[in-house]
Amino acid sequence: MLKSIKKTLLGAALVAGVSAPHAFAETTLNALFMAQAAYSEADVRAMTDAFTKANPDIKVNLEFVPYEGLHDKTVLAQGSGSGYDVVLFDVIWPAEYAANNVLVDVSSRITDEMKKGVLPGAWTTVDYDGKSYGMPWILDTKYLFYNKEILEKAGISAPPKTWAELNEQAKIIKDKGLLATPIAWSWSQAEAAICDYTTLVSAYGGEFLKDGKPAFAEGGGLDALTYMVDSYKSGLTNPNSKEFLEEDVRNVFQNGEAAFALNWTYMYNMANSEADSKVAGKVGVVPAPGVEGKSEVSAVNGSMGLGITTTSKSPDEAWKYIVHMTSQETQNAYAKLSLPIWASSYEDAAVTAGQEELIAAAKLGLAAMYPRPTTPKYQELSTALQQAIQEALLDQATPEDALKSAADNSGL
Repeated sequence: MLKSIKKTLLGAALVAGVSAPHAFAETTLNALFMAQAAYSEADVRAMTDAFTKANPDIKVNLEFVPYEGLHDKTVLAQGSGSGYDVVLFDVIWPAEYAANNVLVDVSSRITDEMKKGVLPGAWTTVDYDGKSYGMPWILDTKYLFYNKEILEKAGISAPPKTWAELNEQAKIIKDKGLLATPIAWSWSQAEAAICDYTTLVSAYGGEFLKDGKPAFAEGGGLDALTYMVDSYKSGLTNPNSKEFLEEDVRNVFQNGEAAFALNWTYMYNMANSEADSKVAGKVGVVPAPGVEGKSEVSAVNGSMGLGITTTSKSPDEAWKYIVHMTSQETQNAYAKLSLPIWASSYEDAAVTAGQEELIAAAKLGLAAMYPRPTTPKYQELSTALQQAIQEALLDQATPEDALKSAADNSGL
């Protein structure tokens, strides 16, 4: 009798259009993102709202952390056996994550349409040892931004094409009294400094590893750090660069306090925003320069992907969410802070409008992206290099000695 009453009540509730408790199972996904460069938190929330509206049986809890906390948050949650279903990961982590079983191999989920449609270089973001550990999402490199008005006042007709020319132009700007320290970098003891260093390593034709062993203490690796130290000591570089992260660089640049700055794609439209920037309409962007006789342009691979954790209880729903977030439709709608991974997007007027200069720089920069070392011990290596850069900038060691010490402490 009791069973019969319950059945009748449930039927009545459904007929009345009222959701009975547990009439359908709602899946909850926990997703970890960064609050820093590329897509803004508001963008990610809006993208996610569009997904949950189309998939009302899936709820997505979003968590945002600074980039510097992204790796450790992912690994610690994994160790506890709970936590996130979907995580944002940097191009430098798939080797470590594969070795430690952090992310699911999604090779079988990637369709031919995805393989053909996504720019070939983007797959290096998520691939390791012949397997794919997610979908590329943020396709990014660092560009050289410049203040058109300051260059014009200095009588400089075109931005620098080489790193030596950058110093020459900065000296003209300084000598004319336009700015005391015309160049801003993100050289804080963090991954940001490694990205700037890698850009210069690529310009000088250097290598991080040779036969699995550190090779950065000589050749282009040594030239790159020597350039950083010389620029710092010359007074052309803002002395606070040694504490700056990318957001600090953006703030200095959009306050009109730097003629040149190295930063990610997102700075272009943010520094051009009338609401927040003093240099709106005066922002120029070109690929990071090259070195005469060695390179035309330079670039670091700063791309990121979205992956499913091996502890996720809802991998199918997690993949559905990743497919939405990385889809061409979603990316084209939010192309102002991060350029799409899809090749045909660059022929879409809605994507290119108002950022033709950025896209012209991207065509050269993205094609020249140089990788940071692919090794499961990347975190140890990066930490050692971060320390080396700081020691050299602070004149506690010569660039050569600092890099040799980093090689010894790299775990390789």
